[in-house]
Order: sequence, then C-alpha cells, then structure tokens
Amino acid sequence: MPQLYPVAGAKIYIGPAVNTVPDDADIDATDFASVTWTELKGWQTMGAIGDAATLISEDVISSGRTLKAKGTRNAGSMQNNFIIMPNDPGQIALIAAENTDFNYPFKLAFDDAPPVVSGTATITIAAPGVVTWTGHGRQVNDPVKLATTGALPTGLTAGTTYYVKTVTDANTITLSATPGGAAITTSGTQSGVHTISTVPSGTTKFFYGIVMTAQENGGGANTARLLQGNVEINSPVITVAPVGGA
Repeated sequence: MPQLYPVAGAKIYIGPAVNTVPDDADIDATDFASVTWTELKGWQTMGAIGDAATLISEDVISSGRTLKAKGTRNAGSMQNNFIIMPNDPGQIALIAAENTDFNYPFKLAFDDAPPVVSGTATITIAAPGVVTWTGHGRQVNDPVKLATTGALPTGLTAGTTYYVKTVTDANTITLSATPGGAAITTSGTQSGVHTISTVPSGTTKFFYGIVMTAQENGGGANTARLLQGNVEINSPVITVAPVGGA
C-alpha cells in the first residue's frame, strides 16, 4: 500500500548569512554541519522546493517542427506563510535577512523518522571495543544509544548518542563519539544485559537561499494576519534520507 508523508510535523530553520555559496558539484550535507540553526516558528504553509529545468526551443522552418532541449536548472521560489509571532527569534531572523542581499542556509526537518530498532549487545574490552549486535543492519555514522541493566565498560555511557565507526560484518560494529571520530577503546569491567538502539531521524533537506519578502498578509475580519516569507533557492536542494530504521 502506498505511504503518505504528511507535511504536518515538519520544521524549518534558518542559519547565519554566508559570503559565498559552494558550486553545485561541491555542495553536500557536510557544508551545513556547523551551522547554528534557528527555528522559524508558526509555519502555516510550506512552499514548493526542487529543481525545474528551463525549456530551450527553436522553430525549424524546413522541418516545420519546434525542437526542444533542457537548459539551466532552477530550484524555485519557496513561498512560505507563518502565523505572526513578533518575539520569535526565527521570524525576527527572516525579517532581518530580507533586509540584506546575502544568501542564508536553510534546513527542513520532516517528521518521518522510522521506528526505533533495538537488540541485545555484547561488548569486548579492547582497543577498539567491538559491539556484537546480531543482524544490526547499520551503516557507518549511523547514531545509536546503549542501555544496560548493570554497568557498561569504561569508555561508554548509557543514554549517550554514539556513531557507528566501522561495520566489521553483519553482526559486529565499533563506535565513535562523533561522526567520523576515533573508535572508542573500552576498558574496566562490565555487568548486566546491554541493549543497543537506533536513534532515528527523519528526512532533512538543506539549501541556500535569498529571502525576497517578509510581508504581512491581511484579509477579512476573520482572517489571521500572516508573515509571508518567500525564499529564492540559490543552490541545489540536498536531501538526507531518514536513518535508524530496520
């Protein structure tokens, strides 16, 4: 059966202005990793995003046909509405961005995270510590958390998010404290039953854009005033798929 993906639950964020936007071939999710994000609250309408090609056409007299080709790509104008929240830091940032000529990073976070997947884990005392989780299905940099009925080895803390450092095989992994960081060495003693779980996250989209409008929309007596924030997307839209599922 087809799966519907509601817009409800999605969030939009804006970051500080940037001096330059990377070339299409160079841009990826890592460009947005260090951005300090501010949520734009009161999001009422989400505008369209994504590339559309410009049509090139020429009418050829001799063949009596119009020939067509794809031209440049345009990621569009995202036309958003927000219920007015005068003290919201995100809306304040959007209004301030409209007063500049700079590009700003944006993030969309969708509420489509998969269910948590858990299993029993055994952990070696070694450099690095090796976690056995039968049929784990994980990939490098996937986030996970540990829990225990007793005590974890030194180097690991229950409830802390760790990241898969290496996937040794279908049943074993090593962990790091940060994505791409050094593998964690375990030491000391341990006790109890350990459980390892995924830390699911939903689809995330990143892009750079120019804020073109920050207007108030009115209407009739029974209409709420809205802040219209239109963003001209000035880069490819980078999509990060949900993680943490089975």
